[in-house]
Amino acid sequence: GGGGASSLASSRHTSGSLARSCVSAAHVAFAAPPSAHSLKPALGAHAPSHTHHRRRCITMNAAPEYLQEARKLSVAPMMDYTDRFDRFFLRQISKKALLYTEMVTTGALLHGDVGRHLDYDDVEHPIVLQLGGSNPADLAKCAKIGEDYGYDEINLNVGCPSDRVSSGAFGACLMANPELVAECVASMSAAVKVPVTVKHRIGIDNMDSYEELCTFVETVSKGGCEHFIVHARIAILGGLSPKQNREIPPLKYEVVHDLKKDFPDLSFTINGGITSLEMAAEQLEKMDGVMIGRSAYHEPWNILSDADHLIFGQPDHPKTRQDIVNSMIPYVQKHLADGVPLNRITRHMNGLFAGCSGGRAFRRYLSDNVRKGSGVEVLLQAVEQVPLGIRLGEIADNPIHGQVR
Repeated sequence: GGGGASSLASSRHTSGSLARSCVSAAHVAFAAPPSAHSLKPALGAHAPSHTHHRRRCITMNAAPEYLQEARKLSVAPMMDYTDRFDRFFLRQISKKALLYTEMVTTGALLHGDVGRHLDYDDVEHPIVLQLGGSNPADLAKCAKIGEDYGYDEINLNVGCPSDRVSSGAFGACLMANPELVAECVASMSAAVKVPVTVKHRIGIDNMDSYEELCTFVETVSKGGCEHFIVHARIAILGGLSPKQNREIPPLKYEVVHDLKKDFPDLSFTINGGITSLEMAAEQLEKMDGVMIGRSAYHEPWNILSDADHLIFGQPDHPKTRQDIVNSMIPYVQKHLADGVPLNRITRHMNGLFAGCSGGRAFRRYLSDNVRKGSGVEVLLQAVEQVPLGIRLGEIADNPIHGQVR
């Protein structure tokens, strides 16, 4: 669990955890935050120039080199998906990609079972805790809890369009309140030494002009955020479901590229619609990082098996899908002994053989045979549904990359 991770965190963040970026003012002042529901009208046209983007003197919790490197490729925080069991599984495939928790609300940490939300295995590092909330004091307390647990970075969710999120005055609706987001970031940054980052959209509802987006980024950076993860779609808070918000608003990668040009002293990760390492590599020519979401969950091998080599420049490895299964067995046995149902772990493995012969039979076997009290033998029997040559990487089976794995 995360209990032993605190000492690891203290050693990993001792070098250069604070960086000062000064331009003019000697402090940061925040206006009283407006109501979460008082949306300003969109300005319409893109800003003709951005010479006004200059930041005041602020203290930021700068990312150490290993974390800056890991940001090149990250797996998005996804509710009901990126729990500790999924992250351990993904880490067996890529040792370098940055992993995120599911969003955890401040209320869940301050009034619930902290360990249930924050426990993890040390091999999951580097790992980011994503928080949901809008109360600066509560977010600061939760950020400190996350740092004490050993998380490498704390991220604030300003991008989720879910009704249950916006009704709680956090998520994407906070883009209407950049001053409040800046205050939240400042409060969190003052409470911890690890970096505090923000994940957001390129706009919401009628607040979809480039000028308003630049105002948001500039304002939030004054709170101490130096790294922004930007989903290259607007969020439509009224009338679209979260799923529709991932598909219907058009992707506008060029808007995120412009942010990087106009704020060269900030760091940006681009997110949305990126479904292959080839697409990621193309985006990295213009961006500091790329975040992949559901493709990495549903096709983890196809997306991540070559990431350490192609994205991070590590020597190519001979690991196979069978190796991934073998590395999961002791982990599964340990958590079964602790009373964790088998399905809580194996449900994240359904996509291991996606797109190849036997992949559907593997998923069906798990679906039909995992029951209360099931043991690790069910996973082993499910793997037997896949031809040995594919499991051992002796047969070309990857329709996306056409490589032998």
